[in-house]
Amino acid sequence: MDSFFSLFDPNSCTECTNNEDFALDNMNNQLALPPEPQLGNVEYKLKIVNPTKQRFEHLVTQLKWRLREGNGEAIYEIGVEDSGILAGLTKRDMTASLQTLKQMAIKLGATTTILRERVLDNGRSVAEVLVRKIPDDQNNIEIRVAVLGNADAGKSTLLGVLTQGSLDNGRGRARLNMFRHLHEIQSGRTSSISHEILGFNSQGQPINYSYSELITAEEICDSSTKLVTFLDLAGHKKYIRTTIQGLSGYSPHHAMLVISSSAGAVGMAHEHLAIAIALNVPFFIVITKTDLVQPTSTLQGLESFLKQVGSRRVPLVIKNLDDVITAGANQLTENVVPIFCVSSVSGEGLELLLKFLHVLPPGISLKEKERLEQESPEFHIDENFKAGDVGQILGGLLTKGVITEGTKMQIGPMKDGAFQKVTIKSIHRNRVPCRMVRAGQSAAVCLDIYVPNLRNGLVLLNVEEHAEGSLFFQANVSVLFHATAIHPGFQTTVHIGNIRQTAVVIGICSSQCIHTNERDSVLFKFKLHPEYITVGQRLLFREGSAKGIGEITQIFPLHP
Repeated sequence: MDSFFSLFDPNSCTECTNNEDFALDNMNNQLALPPEPQLGNVEYKLKIVNPTKQRFEHLVTQLKWRLREGNGEAIYEIGVEDSGILAGLTKRDMTASLQTLKQMAIKLGATTTILRERVLDNGRSVAEVLVRKIPDDQNNIEIRVAVLGNADAGKSTLLGVLTQGSLDNGRGRARLNMFRHLHEIQSGRTSSISHEILGFNSQGQPINYSYSELITAEEICDSSTKLVTFLDLAGHKKYIRTTIQGLSGYSPHHAMLVISSSAGAVGMAHEHLAIAIALNVPFFIVITKTDLVQPTSTLQGLESFLKQVGSRRVPLVIKNLDDVITAGANQLTENVVPIFCVSSVSGEGLELLLKFLHVLPPGISLKEKERLEQESPEFHIDENFKAGDVGQILGGLLTKGVITEGTKMQIGPMKDGAFQKVTIKSIHRNRVPCRMVRAGQSAAVCLDIYVPNLRNGLVLLNVEEHAEGSLFFQANVSVLFHATAIHPGFQTTVHIGNIRQTAVVIGICSSQCIHTNERDSVLFKFKLHPEYITVGQRLLFREGSAKGIGEITQIFPLHP
């Protein structure tokens, strides 16, 4: 929501006063908000003092609807008329209104947190309140954040500080807990996708491994009302395929682009930002190492950096708590990019970043989530391994439906395009055993039998669903860059969700070739083996400096 962008700091941005979302009320020369949105999770209330029993029940029903729209989170603007005029309330009325809102939340099993208050020129005050309710069938509200940036930007160190709760010593001590392989510790470079968690309680306090002595991942999950899952992706150029797989396969709700204050936006930072924009992932920027170099020149370069990618976004440097709340409310829009300046050694700026992660909105509404849960289950596999006597373990993301222990499913497609029947033996989420996985959640599942020759990119589907692998598919493609042109016979690495495989261009619909910034319908063929794909999936392809994006329009099953 754009509501409080200039409300708490009218001098922070001269361009904001000219924005159509902000209007000056000519009657009292006070800043007004946009009219109350009919949809979404934002509600205006002038005052709610001593409501009747019938009125109170109506307000509770209204709050319940706003919570559903916001996937368990709602924002209430107290002292604001439906038209957006900031009328304000006296201290007595404001106290009574906040108490009524708290009683409404208690009725639904929700909690309230005052994000900020402001006293208007007329002596009255307005307040912004966050109402949060954990779904009845979940322990917390979860969001996934992909961590991007060039090598040596400080991504793993920053995550180590956030999730471990202790500052870095300036020589990379904090990042050691993030590495999964010996060669990563020896080289200091991330080469795989690691998962880290950070929780927040109902008061907005971070819950990490320093929250109490010997706290476990299970206790962090149980104690948190909101859980942030970080996907630490590789920053070096030679691991770009792994990074793209993490962005496309895990479907993160947000992306955090980390840039070093000493080096600036160089190397793979441009590439990572372009991929995030191509996949429509909302992003924010964190400038690290501010204890070594002042970020002035880096901030100056970021404005042109954002424009170069064609994103047409406006940078918003976060300086105080009001900026944090504004940035969190605007994160799902496409015009504002929050920028945080932090130091993992001195701790500067980390508190503001933690507050932002606390108010960061979930990716989809509760209504959309419930619709996905009603569909047939579809689990996309991005890693598989065998763990001792436990059996075969498959890690991935459930994009649709619900999976429980004992669910009968089918896995494939195999090299002949067929699927094999299996049963879910056990489930783990965030390193903790659980009985159920819902749409939008990542998990690791154990199968009842050993299936040979498994690979990343397979799917688990309902056993009753008719499924076939496809070698050929057609897609509407836009070429972002190519030195010459793409012709039939062109081979490229294609990323479709968790799928990564070489594909060959068989034919181009309306021309013999496609140049940079041109669009056409293209027929592809997977080179090695069939994959399970569906119409409407987004694809990203790259080969050397050539890159492009597209959307699948038609598939051709092996056995239609």
